[in-house]
Amino acid sequence: MSTLLAGDIGGTKTLLSLYGTDALELLAQERFTSADWVDLAPMVRHFLDQPEARAHPRPGAACFAVAGPVHGGQAQLTNLPWKLAESRLALDCDLERVALVNDFAVLIYGLPHLAPSQMASIRAGEAITGEPVLVLGAGTGLGVAIGLPTENGLQAMASEAAHGEFAPRSDEEWQLRQWLLDDLGLERLSIERVVSGTGLGHVARWLSSQAMTADDHSHAAKGRRWQGGEPSSDGSRADLPAAVAAAAAAGDPLAAKAMRLWLGAYGSVTGDLALGCLARGGIWLAGGTAAKQLDGLRSTPFIESFAAKGRLRSTLEPIPITAILDPSIGSFSAACRARMLLG
Repeated sequence: MSTLLAGDIGGTKTLLSLYGTDALELLAQERFTSADWVDLAPMVRHFLDQPEARAHPRPGAACFAVAGPVHGGQAQLTNLPWKLAESRLALDCDLERVALVNDFAVLIYGLPHLAPSQMASIRAGEAITGEPVLVLGAGTGLGVAIGLPTENGLQAMASEAAHGEFAPRSDEEWQLRQWLLDDLGLERLSIERVVSGTGLGHVARWLSSQAMTADDHSHAAKGRRWQGGEPSSDGSRADLPAAVAAAAAAGDPLAAKAMRLWLGAYGSVTGDLALGCLARGGIWLAGGTAAKQLDGLRSTPFIESFAAKGRLRSTLEPIPITAILDPSIGSFSAACRARMLLG
């Protein structure tokens, strides 16, 4: 059995994994603190030299998903001083085939190989084989990638669509936009300022800024601590989006309203981006919120906002929407891309 090397490279942590080629079975894995290493190559050599990895054949191909843009087989990581090149990594790590892929775009390569346990239906529909697919991921920011069909399977195309202009659909969303421009000191408001996990926190902060009750004032205080980066009682950074989601589930009116507004904006943006690439092959939702907000994503605010595109409703109606549940989808998708290199 031959093996594949998959890397999920982030500014804070890097996950290196060894997979079996045939069934994409995970054989070995190690997590590293990225800043502890001067470059990726010595980290890879260290990983491959560990007993767990050495117990298997040396990988025939490798794919590294990196947090940053990739051009011409080279990448400058956004939050690390590493400059990576496919040819150099192959030489330094004694690897025959190496691919660098943006860490969100790489998800495209994992989609055709997902098992039922790795996903959950959000909206039923019928995907058309050979048509483009769309992946969105609302986490700290909003990731967007498009999969274009080719003779050799899907080809990932990275996108910066999340940095397009946020388009308010109502007086309420217009007021939110104006407040955020002023509060954050911005000249323009990008989509991901609202449609992301961070965006949910911003929506809650805006609603609580109009505090009318003691509970609302409490929300406002939490929002100020979160925005200021103040730690919570256990020393970690306060997680306002998670607190809002939990409060909404417990019946808190302000938090529930924040969730409805956020889900409506998310659904609308999903529909806009699906029209932009005619994603008749299906839409996939990833990121930190997908698995945690299945009920919300299946609710009317998201689903109706997705489809409410006037004359183009009939274009969106047949498209299925699926949530990705696997927290290791980045590593898994990198392994799928590495396997493609073997031809």
